[in-house]
Amino acid sequence: MFTIGDFAAFGQVSARMLRHYDATGLLRPAVVDEATGYRYYSADQLSRLNRIIALKDLGFSLQQVHEIVDAKLSAEELRGMLRLRQAQLEDELTRSASRLVSVEARLRLIEKEGHMPTEDVVLKHIAPARVAELSALSKSYDGEDIGPVLQPLFGQLFERLGAAGVAPSGAPVAYYEDAEDDQILVHAAVPVEAGAAADLDVHELPELAQAATIVHQGDMMNADRSMQTLARWIEDNGYRSQGYAREVTLQFDPENPANWVHEFQIGVTR
Repeated sequence: MFTIGDFAAFGQVSARMLRHYDATGLLRPAVVDEATGYRYYSADQLSRLNRIIALKDLGFSLQQVHEIVDAKLSAEELRGMLRLRQAQLEDELTRSASRLVSVEARLRLIEKEGHMPTEDVVLKHIAPARVAELSALSKSYDGEDIGPVLQPLFGQLFERLGAAGVAPSGAPVAYYEDAEDDQILVHAAVPVEAGAAADLDVHELPELAQAATIVHQGDMMNADRSMQTLARWIEDNGYRSQGYAREVTLQFDPENPANWVHEFQIGVTR
């Protein structure tokens, strides 16, 4: 079982959105602790969440989404419905390009339900690292909110390191923390050996004693499938996740996101 924060991270949505879905009856927690009121979700509920997000992103009202997901359509029936609505949205491609990418990612998750290769997940120790970093707030953990914050941070970080004559000693790392009002504190970090620009935060990024890791190839807009593979592996193997996944950039191609390679690392405990 996952806390609302952890489940939101694996589903690439905000905790506020999950609370709204709970209040409207669209997606109830699997368990609510009677003593504390804390909500807990299971990995199986990612299936319903995928459908909700795909339908919502295609322009259906929450009432329509509620009726459709409660009808328990087969994946093939739902796919046909989504493809039909997607064709309508393609007329608005210029204004809806990012939304269509998100819909495609959710569709692939729906089509692959029950067939995610969890053997791709590797459990390992992540050593501490001395990093220089910049950070800023994102209004949510949604990919479309994180990207516009994270990308400029890395640009500024490398520019300042270059001006200070400091060479990176390892792969760039993005990591995240909760902030007030369901905002997310986004960190763009780069390992360094010694020295850094005066206006950069230099500190030790803590170790992860045990981390479930997976290599994600391609655009980060499609990160959902790798994150949900991690969720399935963690639950199936009796672990609990700790915080948000770190994203280590192993390969970056500014011309073609399809060539990007990242490793997702999320701390786990028994």
